[in-house]
Amino acid sequence: MSEVKISAETRSEFGKGAARRIRRDAKVPGVLYGHGSDPLHLTLPGHELLLALRTPNVLLSVDIDGKTNELAIPKSVQRDPIKGFLEHVDLQLVKRGETVTVEIPVHTEGELAAGGNLLEHVLNALPVEAEATHIPESVTVSVEGLEAGASILAKDIKLPAGTKLAVDEDAVVLQVLAAQAEEASEEAAEGDEAAEA
Repeated sequence: MSEVKISAETRSEFGKGAARRIRRDAKVPGVLYGHGSDPLHLTLPGHELLLALRTPNVLLSVDIDGKTNELAIPKSVQRDPIKGFLEHVDLQLVKRGETVTVEIPVHTEGELAAGGNLLEHVLNALPVEAEATHIPESVTVSVEGLEAGASILAKDIKLPAGTKLAVDEDAVVLQVLAAQAEEASEEAAEGDEAAEA
């Protein structure tokens, strides 16, 4: 995982009015916290931050007022529900070598067995523990040829070196369901036969 450098300025204005002024300048209000230090209120560049947040669990190298440089990962991102622009971001301070718990996206590859089966993502993201500077972007799981009733557990997923599960190893991550429409039509046909008899 690569670090994304981003410049930030400390801010002393708070409240809705101040936040609106910051966003009007194409910037995003945010807070940096962690390691027992006082929360640091920041103003971050909106476009650069939006691009950086396209990578899940991105490692940010935050240059604060050109004086200090801190490593952080996004913990909470608030977006406008309609327009999608960033409204606020919470960043967690991390250090090299430190283990953090994050959720990484689960991607699938391959085709299910024939028969119109459906794949259900019980967990869209897998909670894992990883070193702060080596957080995997995602995991990919093969669902090739899986039949209805099959499931993939957390312990079945191959994790990158240095990454451990932060969830029960028997937790269901993916499961294959039989198509509901076919079952419903079969039940209706059986019901019609019973009515005729």
